[in-house]
Amino acid sequence: MSGGLLFASLGSTVQGQEAVATKERPNVIYLLCDDMGYSDIEAYGQQMISTPNLTYLVNNGMSFTQFYASTAVSAPSRASLMTGQHTGHTKIRGNKEIQPEGQEPLDKNVKTLGHLFQENGYVTGCFGKWGMGYPGSGGEANDMGFDVFYGYNCQRKAHSYYPQYLWNNKTKEQLGGQKYSQDLIHQHAMQFIRDNADKAFFGYFTYTIPHAELTQPQDSIVAMYEGKFHEPNPWYDNGDYGTALNPRTQFAAMITRLDTYVGQIIAELKRLGIDDKTLFIFTSDNGPHNEGGADPTFFNTEERLRGLKRALYEGGMRVPFIAYWPGTIQPKGISHLQAAGWDMMPTFAELLGEDENWREEAMDGLSILPTLTGNGTQQEHDFLYWEFHEEGGRQAVRAGDWKLIRQNIRSGNPTHELYNIATDPHEDNNVASAYPDKVEELKEIMDREHVHSDMFNFGR
Repeated sequence: MSGGLLFASLGSTVQGQEAVATKERPNVIYLLCDDMGYSDIEAYGQQMISTPNLTYLVNNGMSFTQFYASTAVSAPSRASLMTGQHTGHTKIRGNKEIQPEGQEPLDKNVKTLGHLFQENGYVTGCFGKWGMGYPGSGGEANDMGFDVFYGYNCQRKAHSYYPQYLWNNKTKEQLGGQKYSQDLIHQHAMQFIRDNADKAFFGYFTYTIPHAELTQPQDSIVAMYEGKFHEPNPWYDNGDYGTALNPRTQFAAMITRLDTYVGQIIAELKRLGIDDKTLFIFTSDNGPHNEGGADPTFFNTEERLRGLKRALYEGGMRVPFIAYWPGTIQPKGISHLQAAGWDMMPTFAELLGEDENWREEAMDGLSILPTLTGNGTQQEHDFLYWEFHEEGGRQAVRAGDWKLIRQNIRSGNPTHELYNIATDPHEDNNVASAYPDKVEELKEIMDREHVHSDMFNFGR
C-alpha cells in the first residue's frame, strides 16, 4: 500500500472546464464539525439542547446510526477523509505539531477530495480548520485541491475563538482577537455558496464548534440557556483553553449556534433555488471532548455509547451523519449501514462518474451512494479499522457485530477487549476470554492493516 491515493486522469469533464450542478452531479457541502458526540443533537437523543435545523435535515434526509469518524482525534481523521484511506495507510496518523504553527502536511503526491472535485470542473472551498500542513509546507488547503480557503491553518491556533488572525487563502487577515472566528468563517462559507450558485461547487465547511474553548458572543442564543443548568462551582482554565465560568451554558449554546448556521445554509440553498441540486452532509470528526470545562457525561443523558474523544470505544468514534438532497434522498430515511469517513472518497467519485478510473487498490473505502440514492447494490465492509497513536497506542477493528480493541500497544504487552456491538453497544462486557478464535481472527486484521510508518509507529 502506498502512502497516498493516486488516481488516473479523470474522464467525465475536461480538466479545468467549469461545470454546472445538476440533479445527477450536484453541488456538495460537507460540514465536518469538531468534537461533536453521537448524542449531542436532538435527533440522536439529546434532551437538553435545541437543534431544530438538524432535526429538519433528519426529517427530510437520511440519518446513519452506525457511521464512524476515521479515528478519534482531529488531524488523522481529516487526513483519512481527504484521501480515502484508513489510518493504517494514511501518512498522517496523529496530531504531529509543528512550531510555530501547523501540523504534519499531507503527502504532496496524494490526491484529495478537493482535487477530485476540482478536476471535475467544480469550484472548491474550505472554510474553517485545515490542520494538515503548516504554512509553506505544500500541504496547505490551497495546495491540496481547494480554490478558496478561509480559516485556521493550524488546529492548535483553533483553540481560540477570538484569534489574532485567520488565513484568507495564504494571507493572514489580522483580527486582533476582537472577532468571533466562527461567525466570520460561516459568513465566508455563505458567500462562497452565493458566488457559485450558477456553477458546480464543493464546500468543505470545517467549523470548529463545539471544540474547546467554550466561548462565543453573549447573545440571544446564549440567553436561551442562562440559568438552565447547574454549573460547576466555578470552572477555571486548567491549561490550553480560556476560562469558561458557565461551561454547560456555553457548550449548549455553541451546539445551538452551529445548528443555526445549518438552518441558514438550508435557507440560502432554497432561496437560490439550488437545494435539489445540492447534497448537504453533516457529521463530526470524532466523539465528544471533556476539555476546557466541557462535560459530555452531563449532557449524555441516555448514556448510549462508552468513551470520549481519543478512545476507540464507540463514543470516541461513532458520530452523527446526516445526508440531505431533496428529490433524491428520501425523507426520514434511516440507515444502519456500517460506514466511515474514508468511504467519502469513493462515494463522491461514483457521484461524479469517476469510480472506474480510480486505482481502487489504494483506497480503503466503499461508496455509500447506493444507500443514499436507493439505486444500485450497496457493498458492505468486511471490517472497519482504526488506529490511534497517543496514550500508549490503540487499534480497533469492527467486523460485523464483533469489535476488538487493542490497548497500551507501546507497553510491549498490549491488552485485548472483545465486544459484541449488537448486544452490547455500550461495550460493558469484554468477552475476549470466551471467544479466543474471534480475538485471533480480528488480531490478524489489525496486524495486516497497520502498514509501517516511521513517523507514526507503535514501537514494535
